[in-house]
Amino acid sequence: MVKHIVTFKLSGTPEERLKVASQFRDALLALPSQIDVLESMEVGINENPAEDWDVVLTAVVPAMADVATYANHPAHVAAASLLAGHKEARACVDYEF
Repeated sequence: MVKHIVTFKLSGTPEERLKVASQFRDALLALPSQIDVLESMEVGINENPAEDWDVVLTAVVPAMADVATYANHPAHVAAASLLAGHKEARACVDYEF
């Protein structure tokens, strides 16, 4: 199994960032029923105003090759497009467990 963990820093006012983060979260949480290789999806929106990063996701897929399958799936591409114009930074870690 592979954990795919991604965190995003968004641009805009706190209200704009929360709105985009919420829409993104809702789209991501719908993906396990749409993408066969996606075992699970967890999404958190930062509630600590002292921190700069806005959203974190943890996806679980069976194998490292499935990360690309998930990333290129049309439903994931559509969800990721919600961040267009709002994504300031992204960091990712993928590891087998």
